[in-house]
Amino acid sequence: MNSDALKGIRVADFSWVWAGPLATLLLSFLGAEVIKIESQKRIDQTRHGSITTGDSFSNFNASPIFNNANLNKKGVTINISSPEGAALAKRIVAVSDLVVENMRPGVMDRLGLGYKDMVKVKPDIIMLSSSGFGSSGPYREYAGFAPIFAAFGGLAHLTGYEDGEPNTMSGVMDLRVGTASAFAILAALLHRQETGEGQYIDLSSSECVSSLVGSELMEYTMNQKSPFRCGNQDSIMAPHNCYRCKGDDKWISIAIASDEEWNALCGVMGNPSWAKDETFSNAYSRWQNRSLLDEHISKWTSDYTHYQLMVMLQSAGVAAMPSLSAKDILSDPHIKARDVINEIDHPVLGKKVVVNPSWKLSETPARIHKASPLLGEHNEEVFRDLLGMSQNEINKLVEEQIIY
Repeated sequence: MNSDALKGIRVADFSWVWAGPLATLLLSFLGAEVIKIESQKRIDQTRHGSITTGDSFSNFNASPIFNNANLNKKGVTINISSPEGAALAKRIVAVSDLVVENMRPGVMDRLGLGYKDMVKVKPDIIMLSSSGFGSSGPYREYAGFAPIFAAFGGLAHLTGYEDGEPNTMSGVMDLRVGTASAFAILAALLHRQETGEGQYIDLSSSECVSSLVGSELMEYTMNQKSPFRCGNQDSIMAPHNCYRCKGDDKWISIAIASDEEWNALCGVMGNPSWAKDETFSNAYSRWQNRSLLDEHISKWTSDYTHYQLMVMLQSAGVAAMPSLSAKDILSDPHIKARDVINEIDHPVLGKKVVVNPSWKLSETPARIHKASPLLGEHNEEVFRDLLGMSQNEINKLVEEQIIY
């Protein structure tokens, strides 16, 4: 196997929950060595359980949610709330390339671990701080939970059915912020490669969300029109929706972009008489009468399974795809063929299904090589082998609950 894209890059990872850990997870897929820094005094929330589902786990090493967000990483335990712990953490930073954290603005500074402290031990360090609204401005102290910045960023207002409430999408927003964070870090690494300069990345989660609705922002800015949520409908295409199929809560998405595709859909449906009506004679007319059009199509799709319809429609050149449940995804033949799912051995959880990296790179393959770290699993390796600490020094810090 060829070398990893980020081989030789080390990350001091102070992040927790989802947004920060997802960013460092993506870097680890590319070969970065990620050292996750936590402690028994401040356990990663996902080791406890899931805020979204209410799940709780038997112990700190038995969380599949933590495992999913922290694959490939090493784990050490440092009580960074103490001056001695902060000093130990900075020893890791001194031999690292990146620092990632997603605490509230000001927390790392108060601990003596802010950017101004980091550059003293590693002048070319790249540090990313991810928060709800960034480290400056009137909202800097506000909580940064996913539903909050999804709403503030504008995406929640645009997501959902026209007659329903906005959809905040909860933890999905954390993952989008994590992706944006990883992208920003890669840009910073390229900049350092060219100039030798590190930098501080002050990342606002709400602004990350706003970057996903650029066309809607331009619609308001240039045309003074405020877009509104419209379910699965499209502003131009019709039909464009999810349609009920045979079975319990089974659906298929169908999207028609041209008269040619419309004629193909009509052919698969058996060229019903209603489709020949003047009401549906052209694209604009179909869009104007999309509610009636959806009623007709739904009556037809309800007689078939979602996979039957997928084969029938795709074979005719119509864009159509089942709406898959979690069970459907795990058994889907295309998912299997693309090697999307992987199975990893976890020392406590046993074999667990995880999602592979979403990129297929020919010369620097992205990959998963280990499960998430147990709490403090790599203390000896990092403190003794990487930092060169003696066993007596390590034992003393363990007794003092600095390594804790």
